Amino acid sequence: MFPAAFDYIRAHSAEEALAALAQHGAEARILAGGQSLIPAMRLRLARPAVLVDLGGVKDLGYLREEGGELRVGAMTRDVTLERDANVRARYSLLTDTGAVVADPVVRCLGTVVGSLCHSDPSGDWGAAALASRAVMVARSASGERLIPIDEFLVDSFQTSLEEGELAVEVRFPTPDGRTHGSYQKIERKVGDYATAAAAVQITLGEDGRVTHAGVALTAAGPRPVRVDAAEKLLLGQLLTEDVIRAASEEARAVSDPFADTRGSVEYKKDMARVLVARGLRASAARLGTGVTA
Repeated sequence: MFPAAFDYIRAHSAEEALAALAQHGAEARILAGGQSLIPAMRLRLARPAVLVDLGGVKDLGYLREEGGELRVGAMTRDVTLERDANVRARYSLLTDTGAVVADPVVRCLGTVVGSLCHSDPSGDWGAAALASRAVMVARSASGERLIPIDEFLVDSFQTSLEEGELAVEVRFPTPDGRTHGSYQKIERKVGDYATAAAAVQITLGEDGRVTHAGVALTAAGPRPVRVDAAEKLLLGQLLTEDVIRAASEEARAVSDPFADTRGSVEYKKDMARVLVARGLRASAARLGTGVTA
């Protein structure tokens, strides 16, 4: 199928993109990587009157550490987080996630910020952003505002971006040396949406007890799901098998998937449990801590 007719604007700066958004309002859509928007347009599930392409905005294609955060520009591709040496060494959750987004072709074109703005409940970056306590940066004619990821991801394909705002960056807190994470995903075939997936990030104190925990699920409801009960349960605990089992059961309880050709509700809920347990064990192993019985 072909998309419905639309006007096309190729911006060469964030200011040009913001001017186009101000002129066309709700009729305009931003195009970053286009790996989700273009297929939706071809199926006429999305019918923007104006497409504002950020492909020419080179100064938004950055990845840098600054102010205790990893700052990822709106035109930074998924593959960058998959392959960057510093990200591999310090941001294991992000490396894991970048490596399993769709397939290599999509990862070379798709953007992290674009995926978060698309807010697909089966997308991978939403859960990773929740587990790592990311913050989105939105720019408009009136300035910038910082939006915690829990407030940014509102519902299926819906964010808290306001009319005239452009998401220019996502910020991930820089982990210390006692922090690691893992993204665990199952899919029917390479490139498919997740049947179920879980993002985990933990920080251990010198005594081996959890001082910070982030646990979130993909494909477990109308938006990525933070497993608050698991995070609270983990705090102050040694990562024993009993603790891991208890935390993973909380993930199963909060998971609210829908049945489809990828699996039944009960199967997906149980996979949420399994994947959180795998993520906790993998995170512990990366921290050099063996899980005890």
